[in-house]
Amino acid sequence: SIREYTRLYGLDQHKLQVAAPDVLVLHPGPVNRGIEISPDVQDGPHAVINEQVTNGVAVRMALLYLLMGRGEENEISA
Repeated sequence: SIREYTRLYGLDQHKLQVAAPDVLVLHPGPVNRGIEISPDVQDGPHAVINEQVTNGVAVRMALLYLLMGRGEENEISA
């Protein structure tokens, strides 16, 4: 059940208290709010989820740009 999954695997303030004080909460998105990560953790000072998603998009765009090639100078050999 969703309730059991959240209890066993979800990240909440109680579980976060066991972590190091400078822990970062990451998630590639999209987050099942309230199931995987509680809203107070997701909106809290340790969460850098929005930054991770934003940077992840830029990294994927750059990789696609390089892999697709910009001409002969960027040809990738196998």
